[in-house]
Amino acid sequence: MEQHQNEKQRVIQEYVPGKQVTLAHIIANPNPDIYKKLGLGSDAHDSIGVMTITPSEASIIAADIATKAAGVQIGFVDRFSGSLVITGDVSSVESAISEVLLGLQNILGFSAAANITRT
Repeated sequence: MEQHQNEKQRVIQEYVPGKQVTLAHIIANPNPDIYKKLGLGSDAHDSIGVMTITPSEASIIAADIATKAAGVQIGFVDRFSGSLVITGDVSSVESAISEVLLGLQNILGFSAAANITRT
């Protein structure tokens, strides 16, 4: 009996994706190098919105909601990682991200919306 108490316990954790937005961030005044490194063009100076969504396929729906909600452009969307990058003026990017958060919560039953962060 004492031998069992001294043994180390082994814990196995599994990643079980839920319906959530893990990142919703606005880069209000990005350095032009960021645009170039992301492949968004070197002459652009708009704000950048970055989102990470699980399940990753929901990033396609998020891109649709964002472009219908405000005057933003899709920088890129990756249905395998759940990444979405949008560009536009600060207020449009903020409005688009807010609508995506509400839409995913109301339409698809995502957990409570993430806070939008900003730099």
